[in-house]
Amino acid sequence: MISICKKELAQFFSSLTGIIAIVVFLLVNGLVLFVFRNNILENGYATLDDFFSFAPWILIFLIPAITMRSFADEYRAGTFEVLRTKPLTAWQIVTGKFLGSLVIVIIALLPTIVYYFSINSLAATTGIDSGAAIGSYIGLLFLAAVFTAICICVSSFTPNSIVSFIISLIALIVLYYGFNAVSQLPGLSAGIDYYIEMIGIDFHYSSISRGVLDTRDLIYFLSLILFFLFITKQNIQKR
Repeated sequence: MISICKKELAQFFSSLTGIIAIVVFLLVNGLVLFVFRNNILENGYATLDDFFSFAPWILIFLIPAITMRSFADEYRAGTFEVLRTKPLTAWQIVTGKFLGSLVIVIIALLPTIVYYFSINSLAATTGIDSGAAIGSYIGLLFLAAVFTAICICVSSFTPNSIVSFIISLIALIVLYYGFNAVSQLPGLSAGIDYYIEMIGIDFHYSSISRGVLDTRDLIYFLSLILFFLFITKQNIQKR
């Protein structure tokens, strides 16, 4: 499993594309926070709310770009058959791929901690609510893990990395915001809209981002991660 994880890391950082993807992620988030209209400097409030509300949408593009070649390239290059001959179980292969991609996402998120210290130092009075910021970062990590599991699963179904990227992108948008959008449709009886919204990832991410670690949200994220990793494992066993 560790060898698979290291292979994913080496493969990603061996190409300029991987480094560019991380740089673009950090650049876009920095521009939204400090440069674009209604940025944090204009608002005058020491808060990272804009970052935590915007970052998921950047991850929706970043994570498919990171994971699109996980299994797709193995199928296309014919190395998957070689991989299956090694003394590794299907779970070890899937977990190794998942952890390797997740570590890359975490590496992309780590520099954003600079935003916290920068905004805190610019605050004239009270700084950022540390408890809420920590809760939001935990929520972002769980969100990244779920997105990674979904994209790894999609990549296991196709030998085409571009197809994997597009389907992963659509799947993340639907699962993250789709249920929220459906819940806002007129005509839904009172109460049903809430339960529909509760199925979506955005509902639980927003809950954790308030700084409250509810066990229901944690169970939801862990269940989704295990569900998509299980589908991935079943799929590669069939191959």
